[in-house]
Amino acid sequence: MQLKLLREGDWFGIATMAIELASLQAVLEEGNKDDWFGSPFIVRLAILATISLSLFVYKELVVEKPLLRLRLLTQWNFGVGTIAAVFLGFALFGSVYLLPAYLGQVQHYNAEQIGDVLAWTGLPQLLLIPFVPVLMQRFDARYIAVIGLLLFAASSFMNIEMSLDYSGDQFLTPNIVRAVGQALTLAPLSSLSLGSVAPQDAAAASGISNMMRNLGGAVGTAVLATIVTKREQFHSNIIGQSVNLGREQVRERVAQLTDYFMAHGVPDLTGARQQAVVALGNAVKRQTLVMGFSDTFAVIGVVLILAAIAILLTRRAKGSSTGSAH
Repeated sequence: MQLKLLREGDWFGIATMAIELASLQAVLEEGNKDDWFGSPFIVRLAILATISLSLFVYKELVVEKPLLRLRLLTQWNFGVGTIAAVFLGFALFGSVYLLPAYLGQVQHYNAEQIGDVLAWTGLPQLLLIPFVPVLMQRFDARYIAVIGLLLFAASSFMNIEMSLDYSGDQFLTPNIVRAVGQALTLAPLSSLSLGSVAPQDAAAASGISNMMRNLGGAVGTAVLATIVTKREQFHSNIIGQSVNLGREQVRERVAQLTDYFMAHGVPDLTGARQQAVVALGNAVKRQTLVMGFSDTFAVIGVVLILAAIAILLTRRAKGSSTGSAH
């Protein structure tokens, strides 16, 4: 051991990054529940995260041996590729959060059933990923990554017209398309980002890229959870204007539900009517929740298109091959 090397560590950078990431993670995790900046706790954490981030960035730019070599982001391919990685992390982690949340909250799937649905996102990738390096030897990695991102985006757009009957079977095709898209994206994106980085900087660049992708995932999960909540409230307000007892169709539906509950053991008319109103309200809430999730899948699709645009702005990576060259 060379304990004297500990004196060369970027301890200030480590401390400020730890405080910034911990504060930011707490803001993202608790913000939706605590009404974001309506909560003094969230405001204080956001201020702490901002100050820590500012100190961290300043320190990393001036210290001789920084924890993260942020100046690497000035290299065009690596900087733009990192932006694409943030968008990809947003979509990857966001979709991993969104699909189980939908199946659990709307369709009331248990953990095993959710796992069966998600398996069709993972299994095809096991078959496809070994062939991706072969494609990268024959075609420009940029185009492979863009096709992968667009397929991933298409799988999200397939879920924007969901209904109450949209469950595991309906997710099969979108999940397979998503699996193909992810398999075609990950390795080419890494090649584009790190291909222009000098070998001695590869470890530092890889650390930055992975951190930014994970940060994009944390932000994405929080943003998507908020979007689901806000869009559910939006659709609830719209539908609620039509679902009122002043409309003949609503009164007929309440009467049908009242008869149903009385035929299934509710002894008095008042109690049956109350349950009918509650059941109608739950039906509206479930429908608005489905619409909220549909809107959120659309957001993931748009973010992936932005990632594809970022990839198109990169320069051809060194060593990237085209079909005509082989």
